[in-house]
Amino acid sequence: MSVQAANESGIGRGATVRAAAVGRRFVTPSGTIEAVRDFDLEIADGEFCVIVGPSGCGKSTLLRMIAGLDTPTSGELSITAHNGSSPTNAVVFQGRSLFPWLSIAANVEYGLKLQGLAKSGRDATVARLLAVLGLSKFANAYPHQVSEGMRQRVAIGRALAVEPDLLLMDEPFGALDEQTRFILQEELLRIWESSGKTVVMITHSIDEALVLADRVVVMSAQPGTVRAIIDVPFDRPRTMVAVRSDPAFGDLFNQTWDLLRDEVTRARQQQEGALVG
Repeated sequence: MSVQAANESGIGRGATVRAAAVGRRFVTPSGTIEAVRDFDLEIADGEFCVIVGPSGCGKSTLLRMIAGLDTPTSGELSITAHNGSSPTNAVVFQGRSLFPWLSIAANVEYGLKLQGLAKSGRDATVARLLAVLGLSKFANAYPHQVSEGMRQRVAIGRALAVEPDLLLMDEPFGALDEQTRFILQEELLRIWESSGKTVVMITHSIDEALVLADRVVVMSAQPGTVRAIIDVPFDRPRTMVAVRSDPAFGDLFNQTWDLLRDEVTRARQQQEGALVG
């Protein structure tokens, strides 16, 4: 199902994100760094939007601003829930973000307890997500007792458990093995397609972007801005196998890579220039 079809049928139950000329500068001992410049984008209620770009282009800074963890220094950024209220969001960052003093199950359960969900409901949700994540046998283990990939799966489960209006994901599958990544991509698709929530995700994988997204936003080298927006035409519901088997997949991959390659080259030239200088 497309975003337009979902919205017309009233299924969308996420949040709308509007960025108008958004910029973010940081003052450092060596001078001012402009991370994001004149960023314009509107993400629809219920859309799955994936952002790609070269390393250091401001993708994570943009995500932090959308999450309310950072503030633009210019432009306007607004996030509104489907009913006009302030939306709930959950963020999955790269690296360690679990509570080390809580078990795996308790980490996944944490947001549900804050919501006041009854214990029976919490237990059912946690059991389902641990099964999906392949972590049922580790429910009583602690973060330091499992691998980095397992810890990242727990972080994803904790975010999905609370069913936020807006799910923000910063390279969530980067630390996982390929097989687990494929499984979680399809589980994320299933949850998104049934919930109507809005997802904004950062990835370095063009393949992953095309499997998951309604639109792929290609960011420029620093300062990051919108270089191009690519509509992904594959039907919903969607599977990884169906997308990769579609004759249009190769053309879209090449189109995205051509744009991204130019920006990666520019980013490297900027870094080399800074080192020489």
